[in-house]
Amino acid sequence: MTTPPLTWLYAPGDRPHVVAKALAAGADVVVVDLEDAVAPDRKDYARSATAELLSSPQPVPVHVRVNGLDGPLAAGDLAAVAALPGLSGLRLAKVTSPEQIVRTAETSVPRAGDALGVYALLESALAVERAHAIASAHPVLRGIALGEADLRADLGVREDAGLDWCRSRVVVAARAAGLPPPPQSVHPDIRDLEGLAASCAHGRTLGFLGRAAIHPRQLPIIERAYLPTAREIEEAETIVKAATTQQGAQALPSGRFIDAAVVATAHRTLSLAHRR
Repeated sequence: MTTPPLTWLYAPGDRPHVVAKALAAGADVVVVDLEDAVAPDRKDYARSATAELLSSPQPVPVHVRVNGLDGPLAAGDLAAVAALPGLSGLRLAKVTSPEQIVRTAETSVPRAGDALGVYALLESALAVERAHAIASAHPVLRGIALGEADLRADLGVREDAGLDWCRSRVVVAARAAGLPPPPQSVHPDIRDLEGLAASCAHGRTLGFLGRAAIHPRQLPIIERAYLPTAREIEEAETIVKAATTQQGAQALPSGRFIDAAVVATAHRTLSLAHRR
């Protein structure tokens, strides 16, 4: 893809039929979950079923969320899936230090620097405090994101706005490390589409790009929220055209002042608009 994904659809690894539906749902990335979505007595089956799925290439990029790196299951998860041809990325749960990224890259990622990317999920106060160090830990890292359910529990936050500082910190850390803007964490109520749309709009103002989902019905809401509007596309086209005909800072007939930063933003807008 020329632009980062907008939709990341989770599916539990111990339900192959659900994973199959997810692969056909239209998400940019399907994330097969071996962690929170799988009961303890189903972990082994989830791992083996996922390995079987990824033994061949898939029609869309497939990432696997492995169990927490500080627990006993992560090493087996990584050994089972990291070298398989159907895998496009690894999502590391509950990352708390840059050393975990380095260790994973050096011991469990056979294609570091190739198509396989690693993504770190920051799910605790300690992880947020170390966000930039984690984000810049190793070249194999392609992105970071919040895991808000665990973070909310760790902080004792009851209102959604209480997470906004952490969200902004992770957005800044990602960009400072040269990574794409992070996607938002999941919206847990799959029936609350209005709430999802409002939350996505808020996330966009904070600098997020796209969102993880737990049900296919959430995908069009997320995509609609993060794709530029017709007015934004028109404004971007005007800016790019003006920059093409005249170099340097200038004022448009509308009175709007544009410079290199504004032009770069316009190019990003058009790239998103034409992503499919």
